[in-house]
Amino acid sequence: MTHSAREAGTGSAPGAGVDAHLVVDRGDFRLDVALTVAPGEVVALLGPNGAGKTTALRALAGLTPLTGGHLRLDGATLDGTPPEARPVGVVFQDYLLFPHLSALDNVAFGPRCQGASKTEARTQAARWLDRMGLAEHAGARPRRLSGGQAQRVALARALATHPRLLLLDEPLAALDARTRLEVRSRLRRHLADFEAVAVLVTHDPLDAMVLADRLVVIEHGRIVQEGLPSDIARRPRTDYIAQLVGLNLYRGEADGHTVRLEGGPVITTTEELTGSAFVAFPPGAVTLYSDRPTGTSARNLWHCEVAGLETHGDRIRAALTGGLPLVADLTAVAAAELDLHPGAPVWAAVKATQTHAYPA
Repeated sequence: MTHSAREAGTGSAPGAGVDAHLVVDRGDFRLDVALTVAPGEVVALLGPNGAGKTTALRALAGLTPLTGGHLRLDGATLDGTPPEARPVGVVFQDYLLFPHLSALDNVAFGPRCQGASKTEARTQAARWLDRMGLAEHAGARPRRLSGGQAQRVALARALATHPRLLLLDEPLAALDARTRLEVRSRLRRHLADFEAVAVLVTHDPLDAMVLADRLVVIEHGRIVQEGLPSDIARRPRTDYIAQLVGLNLYRGEADGHTVRLEGGPVITTTEELTGSAFVAFPPGAVTLYSDRPTGTSARNLWHCEVAGLETHGDRIRAALTGGLPLVADLTAVAAAELDLHPGAPVWAAVKATQTHAYPA
């Protein structure tokens, strides 16, 4: 949690922050999400396409009406309050800057709508642009700004209204990889200084891990897991989350140091558990052999077949089927030495010390 979130968590008035139960019915889709966020806390809503995370964000903004539940901000009920009357700032994925206005007047728009004079609104806007490192671009119109600069203008415009709730919809999605790295770092610093509630939607696990204090993972309109980024990365509870953080994940019945999966395979672990359990291990923990190994100390060994290969960063990722469906990472040199190709038989080994088992 950020410094401001820790302070807010200890000194906030009762009822401060977001207390929501968001229920939205749309034909065959139903969003049913309970969400509480403290002042100073940054929460990321994460999930696959169609999970309901953007619907949840729009419900918080008042752009999608609730069909049930409630929404309270700092103790005040917002159900039925029109979007423009809510103390909410929104940064949309494509920023939605007014093309005919300068950066300064885009940021001044919010204060003007709140009743500030033109002079005062522009003075406030100039201060925000300076905080964003954009003072020299105050007179530029959106088409003259880079993607990163436009994102910061949109953020300044949202913050200039002093919102009690800041909503960010895929705030870095429109940026190229190089710009994304710099803007992500800047945005993290700005969010760390924000003393109210911030909620962002993203499908990018790195954005979520870097920007958020807490992750809320939504699938099929429901929360399937929430917690600190480090906890979720270490203990995923669905296939989607496991793929997101790059882990092989299995569920089975634990009996001591072994977990028997549905269908028969057994995984040996260092943890001792009883009952329903998850087992996870990273693709880099898997060692591949062309022949059954005889000198390995690995307690887990399966005969598999290569289903597919793809480049994954500076490694080769192999998808395997057979004894245990899994993915393995190895160097291009190792892949060549093993003559890996779709259909090739291999033996996959994982040491028990490389696995992590936990209650389901």
